[in-house]
Amino acid sequence: MNRSWLVCALWLCVVPSVTAQPAPIVVQGAMASETDRLVARLDGVREEQGGSWRFWHGSIDGYPVIVSRTDKGTANAAASTTLAIERFHPRAIVNQGTSGGHDPALKVYDIVIGLQAVNIGAFKTPHRAGGAGSDPTRWQPRDLRITGSAGGANMPQQLAAFPADPGLLASAQQVRGTYQRGRVVDGIIGSSDMWIDEVDYVMHLHRSYGTSVEEMETAAAAQVAASLAVPFLGIRILSDNITNGGAYDPKTGEACEDFVYDVLRAHIARLKAGR
Repeated sequence: MNRSWLVCALWLCVVPSVTAQPAPIVVQGAMASETDRLVARLDGVREEQGGSWRFWHGSIDGYPVIVSRTDKGTANAAASTTLAIERFHPRAIVNQGTSGGHDPALKVYDIVIGLQAVNIGAFKTPHRAGGAGSDPTRWQPRDLRITGSAGGANMPQQLAAFPADPGLLASAQQVRGTYQRGRVVDGIIGSSDMWIDEVDYVMHLHRSYGTSVEEMETAAAAQVAASLAVPFLGIRILSDNITNGGAYDPKTGEACEDFVYDVLRAHIARLKAGR
């Protein structure tokens, strides 16, 4: 008998076959108060650092999940999303966390499933002479996806919008009835690097663009995910709402994480069932 053939046969007997792992789901939050609870629910956790951003690898119901702490703001969200996609090749991304209300009908602890994420921080102002003041309600949106746009009269009068992935959206809508701390509604998530406490301007954004909430990460992460063809969904809980006096509650982030955990389990079940 050929010795090399015998060695190879014995090796195959004692070395288990390697099963390829499915691509992970990445779930994002900007702060510890938006990620710690999810990290604690991962099985087999290990931490990885990339630049200033942290990633926790683990699993939920036997499926690989990575919790990503993006840090605050659109630049951090875009950079950490790019890094996560290039490094981990995720099956899907869910961005979640706290937000401020734009819709007077929504209360603190209500959750918005983002049918769209829109950029509410890219505008062109009309010319005003010195001393004429400022009127943000007359600012015109700039769609940052349009290469070489000259702006002016031909500029599109709409915000850059990034729709939710239908499969992720279906999973979130499937479990909305499990949430008991408030309502779960479909809506539009607005993102910028501004913290807007002017009620009139908040209401202008809500009336003009349909925004349900505002925060600082979702649209930036969604734009990167769309550019690299990764399914994406934003989910945001109201931590306050200045349009109706809803006072800030720091515990809302934990409630959002609990709902998102249910969304992840539902989506993992759909993936395992081949849906």
